[in-house]
Amino acid sequence: MYPNVLAHRREAGPRHHWSVYVLLALLGGLLTFAGARAQQKASDDATFRKLIDAYCAAWSSGNTTNAGKFYAKDDGLIFYDLAPFSYQGWKEYEPGVHKNLLDNAVSASLTAGKELKVTRHGNIAWTTVPMHFTAKMKDGKNIDVAVRYTGIWEKRGKSWLLVHEHLSVPLGG
Repeated sequence: MYPNVLAHRREAGPRHHWSVYVLLALLGGLLTFAGARAQQKASDDATFRKLIDAYCAAWSSGNTTNAGKFYAKDDGLIFYDLAPFSYQGWKEYEPGVHKNLLDNAVSASLTAGKELKVTRHGNIAWTTVPMHFTAKMKDGKNIDVAVRYTGIWEKRGKSWLLVHEHLSVPLGG
């Protein structure tokens, strides 16, 4: 009886090796995909950290031309700012932010916190990050507020542009 049992086991073994190979291939593919996603996430985080820091530096310059390079110029885009409630498109945003803030400021500074969160799906990404805004106004008053920031970015060509943003200050300043 031993020769038949051993012969049967030898036949059963090789028939099931294909499932091990398939399982290993699937596991390898999964690890490759997970590694690629982690690399993409790290790349996105670095890209948007640079963008957000440059965005803050541009607004801190007090020059809307510097800040304008971060915005899509399509009509009808909505940008929620600290004051007033909103702007429709860059054509309204640029003169509006001058009238409501920059023309009345001696200096201003916008800085992004470390807690940047980036979520990306294809050529659309959204960022959230706490910010801090300070300004010395011409009337002698100072502004010093924590700001919540959300930006919706669209990749157009090689550039990421804001197609929507929302800045707000928590109640109580």
